[in-house]
Amino acid sequence: MNATPLALQHAPLLHALYAAAPGYFALLGTRVPTPAEVTRDVEIALLDPRRRLELLHDDAGEFVGSLDYKLDYPEPGDLTINLLLIREDRQSQGLGERAVRDLEGRVPPGITRVLASVLGDNPRGARFWERLGYTFALDARPVMTWYARTLPVPARQAGRRTLSLAAD
Repeated sequence: MNATPLALQHAPLLHALYAAAPGYFALLGTRVPTPAEVTRDVEIALLDPRRRLELLHDDAGEFVGSLDYKLDYPEPGDLTINLLLIREDRQSQGLGERAVRDLEGRVPPGITRVLASVLGDNPRGARFWERLGYTFALDARPVMTWYARTLPVPARQAGRRTLSLAAD
């Protein structure tokens, strides 16, 4: 799995991903955002120095998804995954797990716990995180539930490598 920082000019790609995953938005009871709404959301996200938006490509270079996370949130030492979204035609192929494991292996120094928010009533999302070893951490229903995983020491040490994900 290859993750690259998302920049403002990539907003049309993110919109295309959203259009290729309408089931996610249906689950939330909303429509797929318009291109203008996606562009504005990316602009706002890039203003937050702790927030990271990434495009996900498979080993052949095909664009398959996106990852949105925030460092030191909600507490220092936490990394919270706001959204991991894989195109519907590429789901159930292990790409989501590969993206999560890749992220866990390159966390910045000081990150000791990864949290994942699951929006709405999404039992499939909850099962995904539980299968990866995350445990139920916080009930904020009806909006979301959170799952957490404390990183093993080797993953934290591996995360001391240089991380070039700054959203300039």
